[in-house]
Amino acid sequence: MEYTIKKVAELSGISTRTLRYYDEINLLKPARINSSGYRIYGTKEIDRLQQILFYRSLDMKLEEILKLLETPNYDPKEALQNHYQQLLEKRNQIDHLILTVEKTLRYQKGEITMTDKEKFAGFKQSKLEENEKKYGKEIREKYGEKTIEDSNQKWLNLSEEDFTKMENTEKEMLAALKLVIVSQDFKSDEAKTVFLKHKEWLNYTSLDYSTELHANLGLMYAADERFAAYYNERAGENAAETLNQIIQHFTNI
Repeated sequence: MEYTIKKVAELSGISTRTLRYYDEINLLKPARINSSGYRIYGTKEIDRLQQILFYRSLDMKLEEILKLLETPNYDPKEALQNHYQQLLEKRNQIDHLILTVEKTLRYQKGEITMTDKEKFAGFKQSKLEENEKKYGKEIREKYGEKTIEDSNQKWLNLSEEDFTKMENTEKEMLAALKLVIVSQDFKSDEAKTVFLKHKEWLNYTSLDYSTELHANLGLMYAADERFAAYYNERAGENAAETLNQIIQHFTNI
């Protein structure tokens, strides 16, 4: 079956303007252009659009989706299975947050008591599952199932006070990191602050700190674009590489 761009827009719920943009960036080309100059889409293009919208629902950037779909060994069935798994994980995160909100409403109405730990349980579980989705495979392969599970359990058991301290420690580390990005002085007081604050931050979840663990994490931050993006988005361009250089310097003193 074939559709005009207007019919595809009505079918999918996205605008004709967006479809034209997808065409311009080679994300979704029409099957053909008819004699009147209209874009015509077939079943193959409809299926591709569905895949695009699946990935958009996971907040993937268009350039990332294009790169994925153009991979030579791209398998739609496998991609759909992976997407299904990601949606289940996302639903699980939402369920935890809903449970926390429901408990909080009942607590505020005086119907139940709620410990400080319970107030933050949903948020911590959601963050844990988000990290697992992004980085779980790599860190489990590198450090082993038991190490990661123990670390996750320590994170879930953090008190409200420690949770707040951990967040503040990271903020202080990022503030100092921004200064070192500019100076590129890995021996400075600011660089030492970055290292010590990052070490302090790690100790909130790591059961057994070691300089080897710390150094390996630094290398991972710089080598893996997902870890790099976390720090680059928060502290600026080259933040992950700068953090790695600082870690390598102080773990080798």
